[in-house]
Amino acid sequence: MPSTAASLLIVVFSCRLSEKKMRIFLEEKNPAGLSGEEIKSAVIASLNGKNLKKVLLLPPDYTRFHSNAGFITNVYYHALKDSAVVDIMPALGTHFPMTKEECEKMFGDIPFDRFIEHNWRSDVVTVGTVPGEYLSEITEGIWTTPIPAQVNKRLVDPTYDLIISIGQVVPHEVVGMANHAKNIFVGCGGSEFINKSHMVGAMYGMERIMGKDYTPPRKLFDYCLENFMKDVPILFVLTVTTAPEGKIITHGLFIGEERIALEKAIAMAQKTNLDIVDKPFKKCVVYLDPTEFRSTWLGNKAIYRTRMAIADGGELIILAPGVQQFGEDPQNDAFIRKYGYIGRENVLNELKTNKEMQSNMGAAAHLIHGSSDGRFKIVYAVKNIPKEEIAAVNFIPADYDEVIRRYDPEKLRFGVNIMDDGEEIYFIPNPALGLWVCKDKL
Repeated sequence: MPSTAASLLIVVFSCRLSEKKMRIFLEEKNPAGLSGEEIKSAVIASLNGKNLKKVLLLPPDYTRFHSNAGFITNVYYHALKDSAVVDIMPALGTHFPMTKEECEKMFGDIPFDRFIEHNWRSDVVTVGTVPGEYLSEITEGIWTTPIPAQVNKRLVDPTYDLIISIGQVVPHEVVGMANHAKNIFVGCGGSEFINKSHMVGAMYGMERIMGKDYTPPRKLFDYCLENFMKDVPILFVLTVTTAPEGKIITHGLFIGEERIALEKAIAMAQKTNLDIVDKPFKKCVVYLDPTEFRSTWLGNKAIYRTRMAIADGGELIILAPGVQQFGEDPQNDAFIRKYGYIGRENVLNELKTNKEMQSNMGAAAHLIHGSSDGRFKIVYAVKNIPKEEIAAVNFIPADYDEVIRRYDPEKLRFGVNIMDDGEEIYFIPNPALGLWVCKDKL
């Protein structure tokens, strides 16, 4: 006998068939979250009535390990592989390509030769251009020039009967809440669109965006999906998850072709992944798992996910044992080393005349994301980058092994900790899964 949640799933699916619009919305019924069987049933149900010969799966990469997209991708692969060609292209965006070891750990027994690497600099086509007038309207006049929409060429390959975009909805510094059309135009997008869309968000202001729907970047992504990809068969499979003690809990699964799936996921994620604190942190310690965070490009989640909860004059200590470089590719790494994390106002001033900044807006936006704008100190405790190089990009360097003698991530617990000498700190074991906001900033 299926669970209550699974029974609801089948009813919702069946009543939508005649409208040819998939809607499967599954929400947890207890603190343990959705079971593997409930998730599997939903995935299988999403394929009912479809005669598919070639399918492209777009899961996130290893940096979204706790999305549970790995399990979902594995279920789709095995459900389809005997009757269809199944290609899998992780939505890397600007990140490192996944290794065979990472694929095995995240996606299980799927053969490595089924995975395709997305190259954001060279493997894309332009599918349309967003008018400057529209961008001016949605950004309050902050951005006024057109932006070309780019996607990996495989997304417009007509031999694919279905593209399944799988991923987690969670607070995000560029768009507000991650996934849906962002997975298409950033995760599988091209350099010009990624660069300019990231700068749209950075210019508008992170604190006006994070944790919210209908932000200017989200409206940009929606416009691109509605106007340039409306004839492409895309099914969105969206999760809402947390990972206390490192164990994935899937609170919701929202499958559909319409925007309502995103809206349902956002509503849940705003409850499960948004941490409202009563008073700002004077000292916050964030741990970066070395298997997930190898660069400050990703590790700076520790900064922008906590910035709305850290007190003016406070201190953020980032424990980063696996961080060994700044950018996720040599070009971005060199860019960050050249300019450093100089903050929003300095970047915007540079953009007026600096041609290199203008042609690398994604990296320039990252310089904004990785700065506290002078509000609080940022200490990077690393093992694999010389201290002088950390200092040169405007962080305070520290030796990882020395810092963990006092702030040992194995002994600290999530949330408020009182040290032996009475010092109060707030510890976050993984910044990727939430957004911390002081209630006076809501």
